[in-house]
Amino acid sequence: MSEPRNILIAGAGIGGLTTALACAQQGREVVVVERASTLSEVGAGLQIAANGTHVLERLGLGDELKNIGFRPEAATLRLGQSGRTIFSNPLGEAARERYGAWYYHVHRADLHRMLAEAVNANPNIDMQLGKAIESFVERDASVTVSLSDGTTLSGAALIGADGIHSSVREGLFGKDAPRFTGNVAWRLLVPTKCLPTRLIPPHATVWTGPKGHAVTYYVRGGELVNFVGVVEREGWQVEGWLETGEISELKQDFAPWCSTVHQLIDAADETTCFKWALFDRDPLPSWSKGRVTLLGDACHPMLPFMAQGACMAIEDAWVLATELGESDDPARAFLAYEVQRKKRTARVQMAARANAKRFHKGAPAGQLATYGPMWLAARIKPDLLKKPFDWIYGANVTKA
Repeated sequence: MSEPRNILIAGAGIGGLTTALACAQQGREVVVVERASTLSEVGAGLQIAANGTHVLERLGLGDELKNIGFRPEAATLRLGQSGRTIFSNPLGEAARERYGAWYYHVHRADLHRMLAEAVNANPNIDMQLGKAIESFVERDASVTVSLSDGTTLSGAALIGADGIHSSVREGLFGKDAPRFTGNVAWRLLVPTKCLPTRLIPPHATVWTGPKGHAVTYYVRGGELVNFVGVVEREGWQVEGWLETGEISELKQDFAPWCSTVHQLIDAADETTCFKWALFDRDPLPSWSKGRVTLLGDACHPMLPFMAQGACMAIEDAWVLATELGESDDPARAFLAYEVQRKKRTARVQMAARANAKRFHKGAPAGQLATYGPMWLAARIKPDLLKKPFDWIYGANVTKA
């Protein structure tokens, strides 16, 4: 009996679907197993910097990404209470010239739909919905998974792309031990037509403040403004994307902030208001055992303060598929994948953790010490503010 060559993927999120496409491009047959009975994504924005765009373009999705995305003109840091601009780094054409690809803002559901349509159109990918992986076992040259509907599947390897609460990770290494950061995040999507003209500039804007910060940017071609507000708060510790929040509570959290933030919150619909508690996890010492490995949030969940979670999963997908395409031994391919990815993803995790403190400066002395050098550099030597991001945005795993 011949050894199986198909790849099993747990999870049909952004990381799982990108991995399926990348593996199929390498000539593999792929089965994607997703516990949800229908594919859907939360109403939230995310950022696809050049390092993620490179991969999506190589998968043939460049035109579709352009159609669903918004190209911000700049990345801007502003004081949340006064609204004063500290610095503004050009993006748009400047970012494309510097990093070789466009920087996009996208609606998470739009990106997920784009990937799902590409997967469904690929004859080498079988997507099975409404089935959760309950257990798995490696035997000889295959991995067999037991599914929630009582059936089993076998493949040459299993990739756990099943998110922050990964069942595959738990099967490999046991339960994780996340730490509550003391931060709670709010999210809103506000129709642009409900806002005063030019209230929100076409930038990726971080608003810093005392014990909190906010992020605003356009998605869906400029039809919607995505708002994420983070505040330091103890007590409420629900880690989930679908917990609804009350706008009155959100307003209270951002009461000391400038009128721009107030007007944006005032224009929001209560049905688009959600909140989630932010938990932190240390980098895993290992991602793989034999023919089973992890990808994306399943192995390197990160705080959202670098806006790189989706891009890291997209990079993972390309590197992992490339290694599988170059080796007949999935276990060896997975180890090579880890060697390439662990240091970089851990660095992004740590940078996101550091930004949680950098953005929450309230006292004048703290603001001056942190933001004063940035303000000065923006006026004397702007390139000093761009170089710290080159290691992130300038990476292109498709050329490695």
